[in-house]
Amino acid sequence: MKDYYKILGVERGASTEDIKKAYRKLAHKYHPDKSGGDESKFKEVNEAYQILSNAEKRKQYDRFGHVFEGGAQSGFGGAQGFDFSNMGNMGFDVNFGEMGDIGNIFDAFFEGLGVKQKRRAYQRGSDLELVEEITLEEAYKGKQNTVEFKTFERCKTCNSIGYDTKAGFTTCATCAGRGEIKEMRNTFFGSFSQVVACNKCHGTGQIPNKTCETCKGHGRVEGKKTATLEVRPGIENGQIIKIKGMGEVGERGSEAGDLYVRIKIKPHPKFERRGADLYTRIEANIVDILIGKEIEILTLSGRKIKIAIAPGHNLKEPIVVGKEGMPPHGNLVVDLEIKTPRKLNAEARKLLENLRKELKEE
Repeated sequence: MKDYYKILGVERGASTEDIKKAYRKLAHKYHPDKSGGDESKFKEVNEAYQILSNAEKRKQYDRFGHVFEGGAQSGFGGAQGFDFSNMGNMGFDVNFGEMGDIGNIFDAFFEGLGVKQKRRAYQRGSDLELVEEITLEEAYKGKQNTVEFKTFERCKTCNSIGYDTKAGFTTCATCAGRGEIKEMRNTFFGSFSQVVACNKCHGTGQIPNKTCETCKGHGRVEGKKTATLEVRPGIENGQIIKIKGMGEVGERGSEAGDLYVRIKIKPHPKFERRGADLYTRIEANIVDILIGKEIEILTLSGRKIKIAIAPGHNLKEPIVVGKEGMPPHGNLVVDLEIKTPRKLNAEARKLLENLRKELKEE
């Protein structure tokens, strides 16, 4: 026996509104006209909804495990078992009084599911994704780069239209020049007719007498494209730059796809990036620190800066240099690696002993 509650993913005590929301979500997900849809699951979800959304049927199901009604258990005998008047309550904007063609009802219903019916004569070009590897210095300063990649490009022979205009056209016999045809579709509502673009003439109503020999009528050929990539200062690792219209060229001059470039920043031998801050580690002589001598640091930008260790500073704590990290407001965080002398002569040892005594007195 089917568990309708499990099919919709709701608890047995779920409200009518919860059941309605669960149904709409799953119907949208599994609708067979969608990419990745599943007709069998779609029917199963609808069957569960027909029972659980009806108070009397749900009561029977909860008590006996099935519904004592011919044809109502499955709800798929043509348009049987489905209440069209309930579609407005389900959140679909359907006005039957203004619709003369049942195909329009069908379109409006699936637009409510998010499956908007579009008539497209030619296929849009696909989006492309590339990976561009840059250095941390380039991410810091920004750069302009040209990327080259293989894809479909415009056919220059026919100027991307796919045929020879001088050879003329013949009226499409399939659609009789209308560019549209009616097709029947079998759904769980029953059989419906709707108007779609003619797949023979791609909605134009005419067939070219001579297709382009270079692109075989597609209006595009395999080739290479180049795009200018603008990397802004401070860009992050994994960030994606979109270049509109630089993807795959569509068929017969239709819209081109977009190019997405994913930025990959190479590891740096001296600096580690954490968000907008840069971390580095430098050696510092203990004597220089004690006498207050400034320490020189080479930043990622190549600029040399000098910092002084404040008296009483905890050497385990890093030193933060403001606005020397990644643009625009990152910091440079410096960890000190303290270096001590390997050998001490008698004079140096005596000086250090005196210093130790002074520190004790403090």
